[in-house]
Amino acid sequence: MDLNHHSPQRLLIELKIEHAGLNALADATAHTSPIDELQLRRLKKQRLKLRDKISRLELSLSLPEPA
Repeated sequence: MDLNHHSPQRLLIELKIEHAGLNALADATAHTSPIDELQLRRLKKQRLKLRDKISRLELSLSLPEPA
């Protein structure tokens, strides 16, 4: 598979890496004392937006191309 710097597959990989980083950051924030509720909500919202973007991209990559 040829992955150039602008391919949808490369973007998908980068988004998944970013999502994993947000997961780790949200987990770390949730385990700090005292918990910064506002920061945690912002991270979770950002993570959800990213997950939606990943889902849309995966769907577009799995759709058959028109003949």
